[in-house]
Amino acid sequence: MSAAEDSRPVSANETQALFADLASLPVLILAVSGGPDSTALLVLAARWRAGLRDGPNLIAVTVDHGLRPEAAREAADVARLARKLGVTHRILRWIDRKPKTGLQAAARAARYNLLAEAARAAGARHILAAHTRDDQAETVLLRLARASGIAGLSAMTKISPLPATGEKEISLVRPLLDLPKSRLIATLKAARVRYALDLSNRDPRFTRVRLRSLMPALEREGLTAARLALLARRFRRANAAIEHAADAAFTDLLRTRAPGPLVFDAEGFRRLPEEIALRVLGRAVALRGDEGPVELGKLESLQTGLAQQPSPPPSPFRRTLAGALVTLADDRLIIDRAPPRRPQTQRLRALTKRKGGKRKVTRRR
Repeated sequence: MSAAEDSRPVSANETQALFADLASLPVLILAVSGGPDSTALLVLAARWRAGLRDGPNLIAVTVDHGLRPEAAREAADVARLARKLGVTHRILRWIDRKPKTGLQAAARAARYNLLAEAARAAGARHILAAHTRDDQAETVLLRLARASGIAGLSAMTKISPLPATGEKEISLVRPLLDLPKSRLIATLKAARVRYALDLSNRDPRFTRVRLRSLMPALEREGLTAARLALLARRFRRANAAIEHAADAAFTDLLRTRAPGPLVFDAEGFRRLPEEIALRVLGRAVALRGDEGPVELGKLESLQTGLAQQPSPPPSPFRRTLAGALVTLADDRLIIDRAPPRRPQTQRLRALTKRKGGKRKVTRRR
């Protein structure tokens, strides 16, 4: 897309296409902060809904994080615009104590939790967010910097489970993901709609802001937002193929079908391509573990340890990961819930008992 095309307002036909798949839903929550992207989402969604004889009830929700003095005024501005557009509006406030570190992540988690509350109260199962192609490009760069795997480099999808909340019944929908931010700003300019500018989006203390500042230099080398978004789509396509293969491998190698330990054919597991084996192992650990998401680096270390064992191993190989116990014994790979960890005091007592006396304490001077 040329620079001229990147600065065109979003047309009526494009607007219809952006939201067409949502027409049969009863309620949609719109996450609207008052910035240019989310304000454009509100304007475009209202235009789309106005053109329908029957369609979803739109509820715009603004979360005031209480981090900036101007946030309350911005929320009030969104409320006025929503009223003008015929859209119901709610203001929710994050009143918890603010952390000294990891503030952006904590604010994002709080926003999603509050949006989930609004969705439950309204009987909605879909929350619309205004992520753009520019956001997608930044996400790819962020995950490259963290050495993410193929799934991570797939970046954002147009529809996904609501993050951070544990909600499985509520989906996050990103109808504007393929549009550049410049077209949303052009849409607001053509409609003479004002929007807020959050100065924290320019604060170099935040990683995403620092990566955003690199984009002009990257674009001069051909690494544009459009190409980074294309890269994400290609990773997503590859990830879908790998997931399909992992589905088949998991089913083919699993020996058990009842609740309890997952038992796999160890020799068949050894023959899997490494990426497929990682996916099968990760799924099994996630199913039987109880300590949250499995870290890719730790999963890779576990897979390396399994691959280094002779076939069959002379003695059982055991490791724990994310609350799961992984055992390689004879021709079986077994994944079960790890035994509960003993409290620290019990471990110290056991250590003292084994040494036959009191534990020596060395004081630092």
